[in-house]
Amino acid sequence: MATPIVEEYLEAIYKLQGAGKALGTTELGKELKVSAASASEMTDRLVQRGLAEKMKDTGIRLTRKGQRAALELIRKHRLSERFLVDVLGMDWKDVHDEACRLEHAISPEVESRLDKLLGSPATCPHGHPIPDRQGRTSEQPARRLSGLRRNETGVIAKIAEEQRSLLEYLATLGMMPGSDVTVQQVAPFDGPLLVQVRGATYALGREVAEKIWVREK
Repeated sequence: MATPIVEEYLEAIYKLQGAGKALGTTELGKELKVSAASASEMTDRLVQRGLAEKMKDTGIRLTRKGQRAALELIRKHRLSERFLVDVLGMDWKDVHDEACRLEHAISPEVESRLDKLLGSPATCPHGHPIPDRQGRTSEQPARRLSGLRRNETGVIAKIAEEQRSLLEYLATLGMMPGSDVTVQQVAPFDGPLLVQVRGATYALGREVAEKIWVREK
């Protein structure tokens, strides 16, 4: 059985792989807020346990066994987030850290009952797909809000990062999964986007716009 620290590493590697980021120990350490030396030591342990492998050109990569373990953890995490929001009534900006604590303690039996209670939800409150029991995920095509042109409209599909301050800010603007958003103006030289959400208009910086993914209506 994997320890919580091993599970955290597997989850971080999986998410970095999905984001297309470099997977060296320096990047992994930054993601987990540990030193590169600590990340390197733990990565060696994952390799010894057959959960990860070090590639010459692409850095750290999960094996099939490691990916399966990561997806099991992500499923528990996102089901926990749905439970905290849908059943306990917590705010979406507060549930990520709580779910991080719960995901390591949920047994397969509790996971199955949670899924049934919630009606087998497809996504977490932030729009990320919840893997099924076989580790399969399905996600509609989407692109970054920062890539939309003037007068283009989309529906917010997910928020790429679950940082509390970011979610709190977006909630004040009404920019949550399921909300329509229209780009009214695109400033040159990587300037802000002028966007309309729920009848209100806001100037949104490119850095924030890149973390918002939208799909066609």
